[in-house]
Amino acid sequence: MSEEPVDVLIIGAGASGAAMAWSLADTRMHIVCLEQGGLMNPLAYPSTGRNWETRSLEDFAISPNQRKMPADYPINDSESPIKVANFNGVGGGTILYAGHYPRFHPSDFKVKSLDGVAEDWPLDYASLAPYYAENDRMTGVAGLAGDPAYPRNNAHKLPPLPLGKSGETLAKGFNKLDWHWWPSDTAIITEDYDGRAKCINLGACGVGCAQGAKGSADVTYWPHALRAGVELRTRCRVREITVDDEGMATGAIYYDANGDEVELKAHVVVVACNGVGTPRLLLNSKSKQFPDGLANSSGLVGKNLMFHPYAWIQGVFDDELDGYAGPNKAIRSQQFYETDAARDFVRGYTLEITRGMGPVRTAQTGMRHGRIPWGADHHRDFRRMYNRVTGMVAVCEDLPEEHNQVTIDPDLKDGDGIPAPKINYTLSDNSRKMLDHGVARATEILEAAGANDILSEAPIGWGGWHLMGTARMGLDPKKSVVNEWGRSHDVKNLFIVDGSIFVTSAGVNPTSTIQALALYVADQMKIRLANLFD
Repeated sequence: MSEEPVDVLIIGAGASGAAMAWSLADTRMHIVCLEQGGLMNPLAYPSTGRNWETRSLEDFAISPNQRKMPADYPINDSESPIKVANFNGVGGGTILYAGHYPRFHPSDFKVKSLDGVAEDWPLDYASLAPYYAENDRMTGVAGLAGDPAYPRNNAHKLPPLPLGKSGETLAKGFNKLDWHWWPSDTAIITEDYDGRAKCINLGACGVGCAQGAKGSADVTYWPHALRAGVELRTRCRVREITVDDEGMATGAIYYDANGDEVELKAHVVVVACNGVGTPRLLLNSKSKQFPDGLANSSGLVGKNLMFHPYAWIQGVFDDELDGYAGPNKAIRSQQFYETDAARDFVRGYTLEITRGMGPVRTAQTGMRHGRIPWGADHHRDFRRMYNRVTGMVAVCEDLPEEHNQVTIDPDLKDGDGIPAPKINYTLSDNSRKMLDHGVARATEILEAAGANDILSEAPIGWGGWHLMGTARMGLDPKKSVVNEWGRSHDVKNLFIVDGSIFVTSAGVNPTSTIQALALYVADQMKIRLANLFD
């Protein structure tokens, strides 16, 4: 079955696809977005029931291999110490993210010039600054202006999240050591905003916000995009992007909710499938013109995969703290963010302060680390930990390496028979040293704050939330997949806007930058395509 051509086809309705759809809507072009998952129903989120912790290991697990919902595709990540986390549905990974929303630093765009590693981006912080600000306005970001770790900006911010007992306790530890900390920029509204109600401290942010206070793309960009006329089709799994004899993209072939094959023609195709889904789609889109996969003349599609290796460091305190109540990210520290010649690694990391854990996770964590036994002392030792644990994660910058890659698994397929991705990833010596440094410094902070016991893991094996670098941006077609405004070097009407176009990973959560880039690419498209459909 085929249809009349549309002007713009966007594949993926997550963070970047939503921002792109909203931005392009003012052109009055016919824009269709295909999403393999469905629309989210906040009434069905785990946070509406008492079994929310159990469901975070089942139908709302962060790993698609654990979740195994109809919209998911399997991922062979057996050859990686860090397992992939993603979510398929309108809103994408923002449904399950914690809402931590920092920007890149100016130095993150010039890593090779400053530190002699990786590559420089073909744009800089100043180029993205207005799009960061626009994205903050659309999303609703709570924070406090004036952080000395960043350039001064006058972006609108809602009042910061309360520090709570956990934040106040750990801030005292930072203060004793005279180390930087600041209230986090968080995509969780502290006042009613844009038709959404403010945060009420449900504390289950990581399994979907039933309140709508967390700025997931389904409640921020999509309502505006849909009112502006964008067409959103759900339960549509794209098999391949099609091309003509001249090597131009002509649309896509997808399977609809009934499993029927549909061909949708389009004048422009935008890929927004994340750092694993995008190379999977491109590598599966083989043709006579592109035998090695679409847009892959450089041979770099799927290569330079970057995670953020996470270290998890928690302290047990004598006094009761907040437990899990409230958003997970209250304060951050970038004391160790920039390269320091006195250390044995380049670049750095952010320390993100976390609140405590719910009762189920407290018991699981205590047992895994030997603090809570089976048997007669189980409840006694559980009470020593419950509502008394808080700490932080170290979000470490991962440098790009070509051998870290996404390929197509020769045997594994999804429910529609489309070949699934395979991950090959090894932790670099630089990342390992950074993780060790983060654990050591976090331990100092927790001890200064009064912790009587320290627990740590590095890297977090299940923490592959951030997927970057597999279709990198650059000026040289031999060393990159897309140009400085997101257009494929090989296919002139194909654009990529998700985290796969990242050149480097920085040491902060990427969602704010992913969406700012999508808005930037949309504006570049509008400048160049203004007369295309007259």
